[in-house]
Amino acid sequence: MHFKGNLHFRPKAPAYLKGSKLFKVAYPNSGGQKPKLIDGMLRFSLGLTVRRWFGVSEFFLPMPSNLVMAAVKEFTILPKNGSFYLECSYEKPRNKADVNQDEALGIDLGTSANIAACVDTLGNSFLVDAFDLKAMNQLWNKQVSTRKEGKPEAYWDSWLDKATRKRNHQMRDGVNKAAKIILGHAIENGIGTVVCGWNKGFKADANMGRVNNQKFVQMPLAKLRDRIKQLCESNELRFVETEEAYTSKASFIDGDSLPKFGEKPDGWKASGKRVRRGLYQSADKSRVNADLNGAAKCDSFSRNREIGG
Repeated sequence: MHFKGNLHFRPKAPAYLKGSKLFKVAYPNSGGQKPKLIDGMLRFSLGLTVRRWFGVSEFFLPMPSNLVMAAVKEFTILPKNGSFYLECSYEKPRNKADVNQDEALGIDLGTSANIAACVDTLGNSFLVDAFDLKAMNQLWNKQVSTRKEGKPEAYWDSWLDKATRKRNHQMRDGVNKAAKIILGHAIENGIGTVVCGWNKGFKADANMGRVNNQKFVQMPLAKLRDRIKQLCESNELRFVETEEAYTSKASFIDGDSLPKFGEKPDGWKASGKRVRRGLYQSADKSRVNADLNGAAKCDSFSRNREIGG
């Protein structure tokens, strides 16, 4: 399917597990395996087999003080980067924001200095820069490379676990803050529709040079898209994911049409062009931020498709 162009990613053969591996274990907050709350501690049962083999029947973890036991749907013990995490899944109540769904905010997820470029139908535009995230990610790559120098490719140790855990926390924090900035703008300005451009598999074929590829491919853009979608749902805003093929070429200022990927009409030509990374020049030689031009095209393309244009 991949060679025929029917699969958006390149599949890889699965690797066999070697040695002792750890897996996540889920405890539903119902039924016989339901954890019990005893003096502020959660009691997790390990079952008869573990008790018979190892003489251990249970273990205890502190109940998070900011959660109510009855509200949790499932507890998950998750091994990640040399540590164990307790994840609590619960349903968060929705807050209906006072917004107008006829107003929209277009988002272009960035590949250079910006993690997101945003343009709305009220005439506002802003950028969410990625300098801090990229600097932290670059430091992590340097640390890993230095630590593994002269060692086998599969080498890993507790120090690398700790560095990776810190990097992952930084990425998640950055994603959450970026999403909060974007949704905060939408709610503050009464915008009820959020349009996010996304192309499946666009990272798999990234070709921007070794250094830029590393910065781009390792940016958690899918997590940002998913977090924006979560915040839209929790505030009852409409989230629209739209294809962003040709947004880097088409000119919003000149009203260029935006073909679907693989359906570009014969003779289609953009009115403007990118004169350098991050800068777009329209037909009248005026120059705008290339990411903001892409965000505006994502927004207009999605809205036109919905009304049958």
